[in-house]
Amino acid sequence: MRVGIGYDIHPLVPGRKLILGGVEIPFEKGPRGHSDGDCLFHAVTDALLGAAGLGDMGRYFPDTDPKWKDADSSVFLKAVRKLMEEKKLQIQNIDANLHIESPKLAPHLPKMIQNLSELLGIHPSQINFKAKRGEGLDAVGRGEAVAAQAIVLLS
Repeated sequence: MRVGIGYDIHPLVPGRKLILGGVEIPFEKGPRGHSDGDCLFHAVTDALLGAAGLGDMGRYFPDTDPKWKDADSSVFLKAVRKLMEEKKLQIQNIDANLHIESPKLAPHLPKMIQNLSELLGIHPSQINFKAKRGEGLDAVGRGEAVAAQAIVLLS
């Protein structure tokens, strides 16, 4: 068994779409980032790479490469899935926390789970997502950022 952990945070700015778990969520701000800024998919990607002993996203998808400018973060997960298949690693489960003060994410969690399930070829029951607020503390709590933490178990 191999365990990996991932974390990502992005400032929220006007004029960007809020995309989390591959779902566009209606909101007046979105994450500033080189790609689409989907911090949930980024945290899961890093957790998978870590568990596989393959480094981090920056190694494969550097934010200095124009190729990844405004990229859909699902491409990162698809590439990592291929790397894991080459190493004959299988996902046992994924658990993640999404941190954002607003908007409410609970109605969108099932679609996020479905998206990740399809991208990684695993059953939705192997994925668990939780939405958390910052309660007025730190950048997330002040509504200035969105963050995600993920942990994965591979065999």
